Amino acid sequence: MRKEAPQPIVADELSNGRPLSVAMLALNNAHAQELSWLEPARLEHLVAQAFQARRIGNLDAFMLALDQDADYDSPNFLWFRDRHARFVYVDRIVVAGSARGLGCARRLYHDLFEQAGKAGHDRVVCEVNTRPPNPVSDAFHAALGFVEVGRASIHEGRKTVRYLSRPLPYAALAGGSASTE
Repeated sequence: MRKEAPQPIVADELSNGRPLSVAMLALNNAHAQELSWLEPARLEHLVAQAFQARRIGNLDAFMLALDQDADYDSPNFLWFRDRHARFVYVDRIVVAGSARGLGCARRLYHDLFEQAGKAGHDRVVCEVNTRPPNPVSDAFHAALGFVEVGRASIHEGRKTVRYLSRPLPYAALAGGSASTE
C-alpha cells in the first residue's frame, strides 16, 4: 500500500508529463455528481483561494479547503460563513478509482486537521449530499468525527445536503481560542 504524504498543489506538471490542472479537472469532473462540475477558470480560482490545496502522488487524490476569508460564492460555503466567524471548509476531496481503499482521503483530512489547528481554527466543516445520496461519504465523515449541524436544499432543489462539522483539538495547542459557536 502506498503511504505518500500529501503535497501542496503548486507545480503544474505531474511526473507523467500531464499538466496537473488538466488532471485535476478531469478527476473532479469524473465525480461531478458528488462534487460539482468545474470549468478551468473556476478550478484555478479555487486553488488560488485555498487555505490548503493538497494532492497525493501523481494525482491519486486531491483536496481543496478554504477558510472563512475566501472569495467564494458556493451556497454551502456561505451557509457556514453566515454561522461561524472562523472555520476551514472542505470544498472538495476526490480519490481516483485506482487509489480507493489506500487511505488517501484519510491522510488528506488528517493533514488538514493538523494545519487548520496550527493556524488557530477550531473546526473543519463540509457537506455531504443526501440527494443524490452518498452513503460512502456519510460513513467516512462519521468515522472521522464529523457531526451534522444543518441541512439545506440547493440548486433549485436538485440537491439536498447535510452540513457537517468536526471540532479541532489542535487549536488550543496552537494558541487558537476555543469557540462555543
